[in-house]
Amino acid sequence: MASVFSKIVNGEIPCYKITENEAFLAFLDITPLRKGHTLVIPKEETDYIFDIDDQQLAEFIQFAKVVANKIKAAIPCKKVGMTVIGLEVPHAHIHLIPMNAIADMDFSQPKLALDAIEMEAIAQLIANQ
Repeated sequence: MASVFSKIVNGEIPCYKITENEAFLAFLDITPLRKGHTLVIPKEETDYIFDIDDQQLAEFIQFAKVVANKIKAAIPCKKVGMTVIGLEVPHAHIHLIPMNAIADMDFSQPKLALDAIEMEAIAQLIANQ
């Protein structure tokens, strides 16, 4: 069975897309820790990030860097943090989170509840960088 992220890649589930290329996709997390919290995924479904081929893993990180730079240009923050957890969805993904303090990366904190209009505006703001 395809993961929820594969369904997003295949257009079966909508997302707030930031950018994509032939191999990777970046979109807003629908349960963000901070405004601009973005997920970066390979379009090819692989459960564990370290099972990805070395060349593709390097390209994955390079793509995430481009997205992180877009986030930093669009969302006021000191840095964009990166984390890989990989337990909740069986499809490798990187979380990019605008941060001003280490607590901004704490996944035990309550998630933001943003409406569709605000999510779309944030996605467009980041995408246009």
